[in-house]
Amino acid sequence: MSIGSAGLESRFANSISRLLDSVDYRLANSDEQREAIFRLRYRAYIRDGMISPNSSGVFSDAYDETENVYLLGLYIDDELASSIRIHVASGKHPEFPSFEVFADVLQPELDGGKVIVDATRFVTDENLSRLHRGLPYITLRLCMLAARHFGADHLLAAVRAEHRMFYERALSYRLICESRPYPLLAKPMSLMTLNYPAVADQLNRRYPLFCSTLSERRMLFERPNAGSLQPEGSAAAAECPAVC
Repeated sequence: MSIGSAGLESRFANSISRLLDSVDYRLANSDEQREAIFRLRYRAYIRDGMISPNSSGVFSDAYDETENVYLLGLYIDDELASSIRIHVASGKHPEFPSFEVFADVLQPELDGGKVIVDATRFVTDENLSRLHRGLPYITLRLCMLAARHFGADHLLAAVRAEHRMFYERALSYRLICESRPYPLLAKPMSLMTLNYPAVADQLNRRYPLFCSTLSERRMLFERPNAGSLQPEGSAAAAECPAVC
């Protein structure tokens, strides 16, 4: 990387960090919050030709209701700007969307006791994404927080072919399975993974906004009486200072 490109990357990372100051992350606990996210999803998928129109104007599926799901919205000036859905999976909680399509690739990891964070339904508001170029990074930051909090071994992303380069170059994901038909979507998806323990420090240095506090992670991911959802080792991972 040249000095010039390194400087541009540093300035871009700084601009994203400034955007973070304007952002409010919210776990969708109410019917109103959930419907707003499902409507944002619908608009985004219609725009990209991923689904057919329906009369309800919402898009959801059974994985929005599982015990191990975290449905998250990102708000800028109290307006829903993006959303992502996170499943925390392990041998005890093997219900997650990517497993339905890529079971042959993922079953050995579950059998080996690995903890998997599966991020799906990543969508953004069209107008706000044009105004804020850093919105994808700020949204995907939630995946990093989840991986840190739950002590994840793998952070998954099921992506379209045209999005692979972004995940690979910007976030160090690697492709582990070529495109396959994906339920409810019109376009096939490939599976990419991030070995979070191996690259966490590197990513945090490249994007300081990926750093987080224990209290922030607890506010987003801890639930009353949900001890069974905490994979073994998650408490130690949450306390680990890494480079933050």
